[in-house]
Amino acid sequence: MGEQSSLPGPLDGVRVLDLSRLVCGNMLTMLLGDFGADVWKVEEPGPGDPLRAWRGGGVSAHWKVYGRNKRSIALDLRAPGGRAVLERLVACADVLVEGFRPGTLERWDLAPALLLERHPRLVILRISGFGQTGAYRHRAGYGSLVEGMSGLASRTGFPDRPPLLPSFPVADMAAGMMGAFSAVAALRVAEASGRGQVVDLALLEPMVAMFGADSVIQALTGELRGRTGSRGGSAAPRNTYRAGDGGWLTISAPMQSMTEKLFDAIGRPELKTDPRFVTNAARIAHVEELDTIIGDWVGQRSVAEGWAALDAAGVTAAPIYDAAQLAADPHVVSRGVFATLPDAEVGEVVVPAVAPRLSATPGALRRAAPAIGEHNEAILAEAGYDAPAIAALLASGVVARG
Repeated sequence: MGEQSSLPGPLDGVRVLDLSRLVCGNMLTMLLGDFGADVWKVEEPGPGDPLRAWRGGGVSAHWKVYGRNKRSIALDLRAPGGRAVLERLVACADVLVEGFRPGTLERWDLAPALLLERHPRLVILRISGFGQTGAYRHRAGYGSLVEGMSGLASRTGFPDRPPLLPSFPVADMAAGMMGAFSAVAALRVAEASGRGQVVDLALLEPMVAMFGADSVIQALTGELRGRTGSRGGSAAPRNTYRAGDGGWLTISAPMQSMTEKLFDAIGRPELKTDPRFVTNAARIAHVEELDTIIGDWVGQRSVAEGWAALDAAGVTAAPIYDAAQLAADPHVVSRGVFATLPDAEVGEVVVPAVAPRLSATPGALRRAAPAIGEHNEAILAEAGYDAPAIAALLASGVVARG
């Protein structure tokens, strides 16, 4: 299990002002914070980020993960004087992340063009459902809507059942990761040229990008790829197979050489020359027969026995785990895929460790997710407010404790 670290990361010295809410923005700024950025999280006094309301085990479980490596200031942007404080915070930032409906910053007299006039090196990252331009720019767009529109739901599930939305926020997470990459790319330009810029991050477009060749296939052939369950539309075999002990194995053999190893491993070397299975195209055409053969072999063994036999033959297979099984897996434990963070509420929490892993300047868990407004005074002081001004802001409620 990992520990908190004070070592500088590759983004040490970068300050991020986070005005976003829910998963995408918090994922984005968590990644920047994991790699050393100083993230100032602006939250609404009282409830704080709506992500805090997503609870599990009696606590704000999602916030424990996505709020890590951040400092919180509870700032009432609707109160007189709230915008003035926000402008002061913006002046301290290298990156501004916001997730309001398009046009909100403009209504606040904080349009990106004005901000870049005042702060030429600023990177302004704008998160929305459908982007800052286009026919749907003014529509609210949550990840679930994007998962439907992008084609994900139409491709997820089984052909004789309704389209299936994922049970966790895939679109938000994909956009958050792409947003973190774009922030670093824009920072590199700002450092080299002194010029900041606006990053227009729409939740829809990272999801579209994840479908890869679908647009090419549709444009060339008119084919619309539908739901195939756990099978792959481009390669076979690829599916989940139930073992004799009730557990499940997933097997994927996208290359010809891997498929041939699989046929040897299950004691059916003759399938390598069977016309039904000799090429990938043939296997896709006869996928029902292929899955029956593989499924019968897996069904005669426990998950552990089947996995061991396939692994010994060099076949790419893995068990299907639940969260408890994953946490107990010896590889996951030995590699430190999860880490512990001290937590004022429950003592300590188990969270996903920092990923990916850099050899020379790795990311680290530096601080637990903060309470609402936990760092009010420290952030205001670093923004240049003196003690009487800080006291006045706290007394007025413009800045409040959680």
